[in-house]
Amino acid sequence: MKYEINSDGRIVSLKKGHWGDVGTIGGYVDSESNLSQYGNCWIFDDARVYGNAQVYDNAKVSGKARVYDNAKVTGGARVYDNAKVFDNSQVCGNGKGFGNVQVYDDAQISGNAWVYGNAKVYGNSHITSLAHIYDNAQVYGKAHIVDNAQIFGNARVYDDVKVSDYAKVYDDAWVYGYAQISYNAWVYGDANVYENALVYDNAQVYENARVYGNARVYNAAQVCGGAWIFGNAQVCVTAWVYGFAQVSGDTKTTQSIYYSIDISKLTNELTIL
Repeated sequence: MKYEINSDGRIVSLKKGHWGDVGTIGGYVDSESNLSQYGNCWIFDDARVYGNAQVYDNAKVSGKARVYDNAKVTGGARVYDNAKVFDNSQVCGNGKGFGNVQVYDDAQISGNAWVYGNAKVYGNSHITSLAHIYDNAQVYGKAHIVDNAQIFGNARVYDDVKVSDYAKVYDDAWVYGYAQISYNAWVYGDANVYENALVYDNAQVYENARVYGNARVYNAAQVCGGAWIFGNAQVCVTAWVYGFAQVSGDTKTTQSIYYSIDISKLTNELTIL
């Protein structure tokens, strides 16, 4: 055995290790089922692991973190600061959860992924492979965030979305449905990308733009302003679609498109009527 539990519910080391000398006092547990007696796993500071939660392998929980319900922290994972991991969620591999994050439901953080700040990851979402979720971002549903992708700001990513390969979703952008954002594409501002839309290959969708249906935006194209891309439309090859332009149907554009509405004229006409 490497530890025992004192009358205060804190672990106390019975042998020397990375946690300190014999007699070093660690965090709180309900029972030995919360922290494995094997490996280098440990609970530090005022962290608490309770309920049916488990910490094992080389995982570490510290600060004022809470791990509870049926949650697991395993492998070389780290959970610290004021992070909360609960329900049936897991932080494993070399994943990290810190700051004020909440990881819950059946969500999983693995690989070398980091979730921090005030972010929330829940549902059946999976964050892995060096992905970062932070600020006030939320990822949920069955979303997969992988391969160095970043979700931050107040962004929401949910349903069956996949964000991968250095792509970014941030500010107040929402991505949902079965949409995919990949290969260094950026979605930001108040933009929405949803249904089966694809945004990839250095493309950008931002401001109040909407991309949905089976539309594709790729190859460094930009969609912004109040523009809408939908149907089976494609915007590509550095095209820039902005203003209130709409591209739909089976249209494929490689050129810039701009359409504007003079709100003052509309207001005057309405006033006269």
